[in-house]
Amino acid sequence: MLLGARKISRHWCTRRPNLSLSHTPSTKLNSHISASLHSICQVEELDDFLPWLERKGGTEISSVLSIGKSAYGRSLFASKTIRAGDCILKVPFNVLAPDNLNPELKALLGDDVGDVAKLAIVVLLEQKMGHDSEWAPYISRLPRLEEMHNTIFWSEGELEMIRQSSVYQETINQRSQIQQEFLAIRTALKNFPETFESITYEDFMHAYALVTSRAWGSTKGYSLIPFADFSNHDGTSESIVLSDEDKLFSEVLADRNYTPGEQVLIRYGKFSNATLLLDFGFTLPYNVHDQVQIQGSIPHHDNLREMKLELLKRHHRPVSKDDNGFSSSMDSFTIKEIRSGSGKGKGIPQSLRAFARVLCCTSPQELSDLVEEAAQHDGRLARRPLTNISREIKAHQMLISTLTQLAEDYDASVKSLGPVSSPATRERLSHRRQMARDLLSGELRILESASAWLKNYCTTLTATDCHRDGVCSTKLPRSRTERGEM
Repeated sequence: MLLGARKISRHWCTRRPNLSLSHTPSTKLNSHISASLHSICQVEELDDFLPWLERKGGTEISSVLSIGKSAYGRSLFASKTIRAGDCILKVPFNVLAPDNLNPELKALLGDDVGDVAKLAIVVLLEQKMGHDSEWAPYISRLPRLEEMHNTIFWSEGELEMIRQSSVYQETINQRSQIQQEFLAIRTALKNFPETFESITYEDFMHAYALVTSRAWGSTKGYSLIPFADFSNHDGTSESIVLSDEDKLFSEVLADRNYTPGEQVLIRYGKFSNATLLLDFGFTLPYNVHDQVQIQGSIPHHDNLREMKLELLKRHHRPVSKDDNGFSSSMDSFTIKEIRSGSGKGKGIPQSLRAFARVLCCTSPQELSDLVEEAAQHDGRLARRPLTNISREIKAHQMLISTLTQLAEDYDASVKSLGPVSSPATRERLSHRRQMARDLLSGELRILESASAWLKNYCTTLTATDCHRDGVCSTKLPRSRTERGEM
């Protein structure tokens, strides 16, 4: 059975924006520029690579692709006309995986070292062996340290460009995690001095980043799939790597037509720019999967704090995972782009709006009213708009104030980056500055779309004919869009 593989993505405990009213939000190529890449492509000699891969897998490689280099690094290009639905790549499922580790070394590492670190050690070993490695034709084509732009390699000055985003703290967390992993394996590696004597922390960090940016996940864990991982990413593509773990092969089907010389793109996963920059070292100029993670908390000075916490606990929404694998809990909310400022669109997550209603309550009676209204419907906490319109508006104006301030902070950060530099002339710093711009601009777009939706919602409620006591005399909106349900 064919299973869809996806590039692995590591996520760390992050500092996310906080709804106690002191906030800071969280969280390669785009298809519209791919058509121009054939003009700057330089086809790479494959005298050793494809024959080696065929010998390694014991079967002929089925492909209509050639490896080349573009302004974006090593890429795969159509070597002939490709039609949508064609099998463009089929390779034997002969991979580098943690199982390639020496059994004695693997036993010494134990369960305290994760599979990513173990696979990084495999890469280090093959790199150390040089031309004597049976994987040399593949290992020699992996990006060098200076070619990688994951934020763990950014200087402190470069990281300052993205301080507004949670990627800043996630980078610090990831560096700490990698360092802990290195300390955990260093003792084990000392038992093999002839092989790992000169391995440094920088070497390990490089290998670790190669794994997080190139490995694919499957039911059998993480693995590097030579040739397939030379393809670049387009978040809107429907082409993914499919792996048949019974018949031991991986393949890619084209999702559209390609002309000879055009770069062929696939989708690694539905990743935001925050994930792409942290784990893969690139961003998209416009990423449809961008999102902002916001964490809510009840201020300690709130006299009703214990009652509100108990209420939220009793109405705890189920734990779920978003497209990037984040677990969402009672106090963590994901905002994605709301495509229309007119109020038509996905709306704000209902869980966030319910949290705002609880946060804005000023008396035990108002909290009781929330519980009563929830009981009258499906039991969910304030899933529908509050009957008291003034309180409904107050809660959403609080969200508007928070998101507007965040958007202003982001806008200031984007402007501080200066003018956009030309892709053909920018060097490392300007290249990373552009990635910082893509990241911040995407998260700013999310915040602005959310603010626009909320303002429209409040305007609609304000225009509703209400009694002096704040109870609406007309029927409140009940459609999915007007309720803001996702």
